[in-house]
Amino acid sequence: MTPASVFSVAHGGPWTVAGTTLSSRFLLGTSHYPSPQVLGDSVRASGTEVLTVGLRRLQPETGGGNSFWQRIQAMGRHILPNTAGCHSAEEAITLAQMAREIFGTAWIKLEVIGDDYTLQPDTVATLQAATVLVREGFSVFAYTTDDLVMAQRLHGAGCVAVMPWAAPIGTGRGPVNPYALETMRRRLPDAVLIVDAGLGRPSHAAQVMELGFDAVLLNTAVAQAGDPVRMARAFADGIAAGRSAYESTPMPERAAAQASTATVGVPFWHVS
Repeated sequence: MTPASVFSVAHGGPWTVAGTTLSSRFLLGTSHYPSPQVLGDSVRASGTEVLTVGLRRLQPETGGGNSFWQRIQAMGRHILPNTAGCHSAEEAITLAQMAREIFGTAWIKLEVIGDDYTLQPDTVATLQAATVLVREGFSVFAYTTDDLVMAQRLHGAGCVAVMPWAAPIGTGRGPVNPYALETMRRRLPDAVLIVDAGLGRPSHAAQVMELGFDAVLLNTAVAQAGDPVRMARAFADGIAAGRSAYESTPMPERAAAQASTATVGVPFWHVS
């Protein structure tokens, strides 16, 4: 059974990343769920076709988390391994190479953390690692800040997707600098841009999708919700609404009020 056959909300037309065509614009993380059953139910409710998994935390090279990996693979989604927890370009490159061997995929979500308090990415090290990994044939999904210049450099280095944060990981604050995200979308019209980190509510997802982002990746907002399954569906609905709004071309904002009904003549109830 394919994800599309169990999920009815359309996320707009199909889109392509790393040579793969997807229907869902919702990428979902797999950590911090109350139970494996809740994780599985949330994945189905979300309609996602891409799941992210963190290698460093479960140490699969030593056999750790084997049952978890088997459960994830049985879901039949595309796997996007990530280098979460790495603090240097060298560390991230090594983990990416390991991920390719374990999962048989060249996809990698590249994360290099520069600050342990904010979990802000080290963008310089990220660019260094991305350059090496692209040269080695990886499809790099690069996690970064909302800095336009760094996004341009990551795109120029050959990353298949640039993934700016909306706010620091796990904060749930939503877009703290919508202007920066809007500018990035406008200046990189041909890049695949996926908002990653900091979203807490479905309305946040709708907001960034209205700006024209290609997709949303999140984890904590679903996994730590009171009802993760319903929240997964709510985020899917928000993503769909935001994408539909973007494709429908919203009305322009105005500085002054403008009546929505005609003012010529007299009100209809005054006509004899």
